[in-house]
Amino acid sequence: MEHLTGLAPLVPRYRGFIVDLWGVVHDGIRPYPGAVDCLRRLQQAGKRVVLLSNAPRIASVAQAAMREMGIHDDLYNGIMTSGEATRDRLARRDDPFFAALGRHLYHLGPARDRNVFAGLDYTPVATPGAADFVVNTGPDETAGLVDLPAYEDILRACRARDLPMVCANPDLEVIRDGAAVLCAGALAQRYEALGGKVSWIGKPDPAIYQPTLAMLGCPPETVLAIGDALRTDIAGAKAAGLASCWVIGGIHNALLGNPQAIEEAAAGEGVTPVAAIPALCW
Repeated sequence: MEHLTGLAPLVPRYRGFIVDLWGVVHDGIRPYPGAVDCLRRLQQAGKRVVLLSNAPRIASVAQAAMREMGIHDDLYNGIMTSGEATRDRLARRDDPFFAALGRHLYHLGPARDRNVFAGLDYTPVATPGAADFVVNTGPDETAGLVDLPAYEDILRACRARDLPMVCANPDLEVIRDGAAVLCAGALAQRYEALGGKVSWIGKPDPAIYQPTLAMLGCPPETVLAIGDALRTDIAGAKAAGLASCWVIGGIHNALLGNPQAIEEAAAGEGVTPVAAIPALCW
């Protein structure tokens, strides 16, 4: 693994770049210093860039939020989210897990994420007892429910009904404005521990990379995936057969400035990114 101060030395080696959002481009509130400049330089270099996020909302909603942060559309060539992929699978119902789902869904998550299923042929219900399955988009901080114990009763109620769960964000946590925030993946992980069945949509599942690579339009061997989470971004790139660059300053920011610890953490996860950089900067 190369330990670099920025992305520039890697850029000539690749034609396409798959870039994570949370922890790499922005922290949910504002872009990281240097990130917008780096994306602009990639465009100026004639590179293709597709943003790939485990955000549990459709791509257009994630894109609108980025515009508000000053991350404009001309900085990248496409965007794919786990929420977009979840909506697509709910609409198509062409694999066994989704084909077997009923039509009554219980949404475990904040109202802002209802775009994942809004307008599709499903009926949202108010309680697990009336549901055929669960769509999990993560904790609802607007209701003050931000830690795992707050969801134990809900998860047990879903489990008592043996409801299958669709997890629209495999992340366990992200960094929002400098603080760790619980994500849908943590709820899904607990549900599996209770014996529940979960379909995980997003990184590290290699399936999410298929539409992303199609959008990118570059051969896989010419693509570099950039992300901050070993468990999802870097492991996902490996599963998809892509080279990866690990951004340390996101979810693993405690490792910053410690090359040995960085090497050990990657080895512990069984991944081999080609390089580590402190942040998405040139």
